[in-house]
Order: sequence, then structure tokens, then C-alpha cells
Amino acid sequence: MAVTDFFVGEITTELLKNLIALSRKSCNSRGIAEELKTSVEQLLPIIQEIKYSGVELPAERQFQLDRMSEVLQKGLELVQKILATPRWNFYRHVRLAKKMEALEKTVSRFLQGPLQLHILADVHHVREGMDQRFDRLDWSNRMLEQRLGTLKIGTCGGGGVGSGWMEEAVRRVEEEGQMKWEVSSSVVLGLGVGMKTVKGMIFGREDLRVVGICGIGGSGKTTLARELCKDDQVRSYFSERILFLTVSQSPDVNQLKAKIVQFIMGNQILSPNSVLPQWNLQYEWITTTKTLVVLDDVWSLAVLEPLLFKIPGCKFLVVSRFKFPNVLDATYDVELLREEEALSLFCHSAFGQKSIPPAADKNLVKQIVNECKRLPLALKVIGASLKDQPELCWANARSKLSKGEAFCESHENNLLKRMATSLDCLSKNVKSCFLDLGAFPEDKKIPLDVLTNMWVEIHGIDEEEAFAILVELSNKNLLTLVKDARVGDIYSSCYDISVTQHDVLRDLALHLSNDGSVNERSRLLMPRRETELPREWERGSDQPFHAKIVSVHTGEMKEMDWFQMEFPKCEVLILNFSSADEYLMPPFIANMPKLRALIIMNYSTSNAILGGFSVFPNLSNLRSLWLEKVSVPRLSTIPLKNLRKIYIIRCKISNSLDQSAFPRLTELTIDHCNDLFQLPSCICAMPSLKNLSVTNCHSLCHLPADLGKLQSLQILRLCACPALQTLPGSICELLRLKYMDISQCVNLRCFPMDIGKLASLEKIDMRECSQISNLPKSAAALQSLRRVVCDEDISWMWRDAEKALPELHVIENWGSSQDQKQMSLDY
Repeated sequence: MAVTDFFVGEITTELLKNLIALSRKSCNSRGIAEELKTSVEQLLPIIQEIKYSGVELPAERQFQLDRMSEVLQKGLELVQKILATPRWNFYRHVRLAKKMEALEKTVSRFLQGPLQLHILADVHHVREGMDQRFDRLDWSNRMLEQRLGTLKIGTCGGGGVGSGWMEEAVRRVEEEGQMKWEVSSSVVLGLGVGMKTVKGMIFGREDLRVVGICGIGGSGKTTLARELCKDDQVRSYFSERILFLTVSQSPDVNQLKAKIVQFIMGNQILSPNSVLPQWNLQYEWITTTKTLVVLDDVWSLAVLEPLLFKIPGCKFLVVSRFKFPNVLDATYDVELLREEEALSLFCHSAFGQKSIPPAADKNLVKQIVNECKRLPLALKVIGASLKDQPELCWANARSKLSKGEAFCESHENNLLKRMATSLDCLSKNVKSCFLDLGAFPEDKKIPLDVLTNMWVEIHGIDEEEAFAILVELSNKNLLTLVKDARVGDIYSSCYDISVTQHDVLRDLALHLSNDGSVNERSRLLMPRRETELPREWERGSDQPFHAKIVSVHTGEMKEMDWFQMEFPKCEVLILNFSSADEYLMPPFIANMPKLRALIIMNYSTSNAILGGFSVFPNLSNLRSLWLEKVSVPRLSTIPLKNLRKIYIIRCKISNSLDQSAFPRLTELTIDHCNDLFQLPSCICAMPSLKNLSVTNCHSLCHLPADLGKLQSLQILRLCACPALQTLPGSICELLRLKYMDISQCVNLRCFPMDIGKLASLEKIDMRECSQISNLPKSAAALQSLRRVVCDEDISWMWRDAEKALPELHVIENWGSSQDQKQMSLDY
């Protein structure tokens, strides 16, 4: 563990804040907290100094600092306990005060003992290091004098070709021995030069308002930008006021402008139709607050210019494959990795270490690394694809890579050919799933359930295999899993895991999917958002299209914007669009007799009104329906008797579910639908329903009284419904229920009295349910219950149940995600 990791400052800073708050609180720990606060105030400046030094310590000194880190972490948890303890709990305050006193003594001993020795040792090392630096400086001066004697000074003016050698020499001296290593997803990548150069552009240069990071695809531009946003010096300079936006090839410019203005104005909420105060932004805003806005993946000047507001104190960092000399005041061109860095990165992906293992063929490894042309993305993906593969597979990869470069090929095509070799070791199913990712817009998170449902329907696999494929693609660096603390729990919800993909990898999926004539492709995909359907599709519309997956990406669509197409084999239709008004469903849905999954996703800031639902009666085979950010029509008028899953996400739902009848529905998810006041009783007439998830619906206040009729229900998720105050008594009749999530239902007052009847219940999540003050006696009869997650203050109510249920484990939530994550993975 490096000293910079240990003394990130977060533990100590947070501890200090809590101690100050605690000192103001009237409790037995006040005096001790004051003393400990003083000790930490003495320690904090020293920690900050060590924090920015970047010096690696000897093992014995690092061990002492690690121990101190553990002490400070325990102190932070102790203070949090005290802050959460009611004033009337005198006994608890006395007990915690003793622990606080012991903590104060430990910190004081460290300040008076080991820390003083650390400082003396540092002084000795500084003196020794200075002697060595002066010797090197003297040698450098002599070498510089010799080189100056061989040059003709001034022949190229102030910045010509001949004058670049000095800047290069300075760069090399600064770079020598100074390499910053990024550790992200177990990948090591050198970023030192880029970090230092871009910092120099954005620090203290008032004349540089808009600066850029430019480089070819897969060169690490976005990685560099993200590391800058996480850098302590950058965050301190801009006082944490940093906004990171991904622009992409088909952005909603007005939405991006609104986000920037909202951020600069102090997070004031702007409606999608708000008129942005352009003249105020450019001329009349007088502010000295430093702000950094990062615009990643910019593709055109026409998109960029409207986003660059002229506001005092606001700087823009533009990340792009292209240079925009007309608007950028300075640009850093991302350098490719050096040979040793490229080898280290490749080995980390292929072998899990920074060097070539003894058993590997060194020449073969180095040849493959050379063919990756020092591109970080190619090194990571190709290295991961060859991990644990036989030597014959490595030799085959070398052969294909060596044939992938033509004299006149662009970098993009060349890179795609190299990346394609990483798919050779995938099974047919896994490769097909990777290619399916091209159906989704670039730079957007894809919810887990969207992918797995699509794969289940089109590839004939079950959900467990679909998730296993997702993990395999992630392990091979072909996609990125974005997870929260509950990942791994068998009861995870639709937004607990999402998927992102590098734009070059998405380009690879599109490149491989677009082989052959448009009518014969198995995937018919639009690479980016357009105002109309591709002309290529229209030219082929006189013949049937044999695609199994069709993905459309447009803006607002009306009747005249569509044309008829035949899709006799289509099983998955994805409608990606951005519209705050109306979106007419494509009439060619009626020509998709085999359609099994329909995904409708609106990326606008407002809900769109869906029209054209008259085509739905023809979809007798539809099994999965995903609706996102739309006004849902009345589903009761649509006969979808084979529908298995419905997802309604961030929609205006109103009364659309009333009188709906889906006899085979097994899963119903409603998330972030704020106009849902009560769950319709027709849901209780869905005999096959196994999973009912109603989350983040802030207006939901009533559940149907007959909820107990859902005799197949196994998962009931009611997370973050603050208006919900009671659970219907019939819930105790759900004899197959295994999981109940009522977390963040802050006004829920009690459990039903007969909760003990839930014979199959295995887990309850009741975090942040502070209004529940007692537990029915029948809870002791929950023989299948294994896990209860709750806040520490109410965990006491489960003590009697724990005695009656020896396998019950009550997990106290202190706001730390680590305990939750461990619980989920163990379960």
C-alpha cells in the first residue's frame, strides 16, 4: 500500500469534521473529542504534505503508517456511532466515551513518538537526495554546454524546428523517474507526462480558457481526462467544481447546454424548454469561482462552439480525436506509450503481472506487443483475449496482427482489424453477444436487464448463462460493468448493474455487423442518431430484411418519416430516440411476426408521447417490453397474452395499468414514476407474477389490499417510496415470497402483525426505515429468514428473533457500502 493511497486525506479530514460537530454536541464525549480534534489538527498538515510528495516509504515505516490508518478509520466509525446516538442514551454515551479516550491516547502516542522519527528520517533523506541532485545537475550543465557548442542558435526563430530540442531535453529530464501509474480495473498505464502538461495548461494561465486533449482512438484520451478530474491538485484548485460530460457523435446540444448552465448557476433546476440566458452568460456574469467543464468525445466544431460559454473563472477541457484550432487556446497531443510501458500494460492484461513470466515465449510476446502499436486499448483487449490461451493461439494472433496493416489504411480501420483478433478465442454465442452491443447508442449506460433479456430471447439461453457471458466479456476488457454496492445479490434490481463500452469497441461491433448486403445482415443497426432512416435501408425496402436485431436511432418521428419494411425474422427491436414531444411508433412493427423483445428508450430530458400503438395486436409472440421516459398508453387495450416482462422506467404512468390483463407476466418493474399514487388492483390478478419491483416512486402511498393473491410472487421490492406508510395485511399470505426490500421507505411505520406466516422469506432489506419501532412477535416464526439489513439504531428489535432463529444474521447499516457489498456477495 503506497503512502499516497494511505494518506489520501479523506479519512482524517472526515474524522476532523465529525469531531468538530461532535464537540458542539452535549454528551460525555465532548471534552475528549476536543482533545482528539486538537491532535488531528496537528496531524492534518503533515498528512497533506506527505500526500502530495509521491514518495514511496520503506516497508517498516509504511507498516506503522498503515496501522495508524486503521486507527483513524476506527475513529471515524466511532464518531459516526456517537453522532447517531440519541441524547437520552446515557449508558451508550459513557461506553463510547471510553473508546474515544483510548483513541485519543493512541493518536497522541503516534504524534509524540513514531511521527517524530519519521520527520528526522525524512530530513536525512532530503539532505542525501539534494547532494545527488546537485551532482546530476552539474553533469547536466556540462552536457548542455557541449551540446550548445555544436548548435547554431537562432536559425529557426523562437519556435521553429531547430529549437524543439531544448523542450524535448527538459521534458525527458522531468519525465525521468517521474511516472504516474493509474490503477483502474487492474490495469496499469503511464500517465505522468500528460497529467503534468495539461495541469500546466489549466493552472494559472488565464489566457487559456479552452484547452484540448487530442489523440487517436484508443490512445487513452478519456482515461487521462478522468484521472485529471480525480487528481487532488485539480480538485483543490477548482474547489471540487468539476463537471464531466460525454458529448458523443449524436448529442442533444440543448440538453448539454442546460446541464452546463445548471452546474455553473449552482445546480438551479432548468426545465427542458428554458431559454438559456446567453447574453448574461457571456458578458454580465461576474464571478471569481473557478470551474472546470470537461467535454469528452467531441466530434464536430458545430457541436462544440455552442457549449463554450464565456464566463469568468470557467475553463473548458475538450477531449477529441480532432483538433479545433479556431476555438482551442492550447492542445495536448496524447503520446503513445513507450515500449516498456506498452509491454507492462500488455503483461498486466495477459498474465496479471507487469513483466513477461519465465515460462512464456518472450520473443512471441514482444512481437504481439509491437503489433499493437503502443495503443493502450489494443494492448488491454488483445492481452486479455490471449490470457490462459495455448501458444498456438498466440502464434495465430501474431500472424493475423502482422497482416492487418495496409499502406493506405486509416488508423481507425487498422485499429479495428487488430482489435478483431481479440474475438477469435470467443465462443460463437459470446461473440454474437458482443456484436449485439452495437445496437445501443454510444457513451450510454445499458441497464443489465435490457441486455440479458435480449440475449435470452434471441440466443436461446437462460438468464444465468447471459450473466456469465457478460462477466466473460468484462474480464476480456470488451465492456465495462458499472456496479453499486448490491452487485452479486441474486435479488439485484434493473439499475444495480449497467454496461458501458469504449467507442472503439462499439465501432468494432458495428464494423463486423455491417458486412454483407443490407438485406442479408443479421443485425440492422444505425451507428448514430440521425433525423431520418438511412437511405441504404430505403433502397433495400423492396426486398425483405433478414435481420434478427433491428436498432433505430432518431429524433422525433412522425408518420411521414417512416417507410414500409418487411422483417420476417426480426426478434428484437430497439427504438432509441430523443424527443420531448411526440414519437410515432414505426408502422413496420406490424411486419415483425416473430418479435419477442421491444425496447423503447427516450434520451430526452422530458417524456415523449407514444403514438401508433395500433400495431400491437399483431405482436402475439412479444415476451419482453421496456419503456423508458415516455408517457405510457393504456395497456389494457393491447392484447399481449404472451408477455412475460414489463419494465416502466422514468415514465408518466398515470392510469395506464388499470384493468390490464397479462396472464403470463412473471416480472413487473416500475422505477422513478412520480405520478404513480397507487398500485392498481388489476396487478393482483396476474397469477404468474414472480417479481414485483416498484422503486423510487415518491408519490406511491397505497398498495392494493389483495396483494396476497399473488401466490407465485418471490421478490417484492418497494425501495425508496417515501409516501408509503403501511403494508397491506394480505402480504402475509405470500407464501413463496423470498425477498422483501422496503429500504428508504422513511415513513413506513410497521410490519403486518402476521409476518411470521411468510414461511419462505429469506432476506429483508429495511435500511433507513426509522419509523419502524417494533417487530411483531410472529417474526420469530420466520424459519427461512437468513439476512436482515437495517440501521444500527433499530437492529435491537431483531435480538429476540435472532435467539429463536440461530441462522439469522442481522447486518447493521452505518452508511458504509463495504459491509453491504460483502453481505451481498456472501449471500
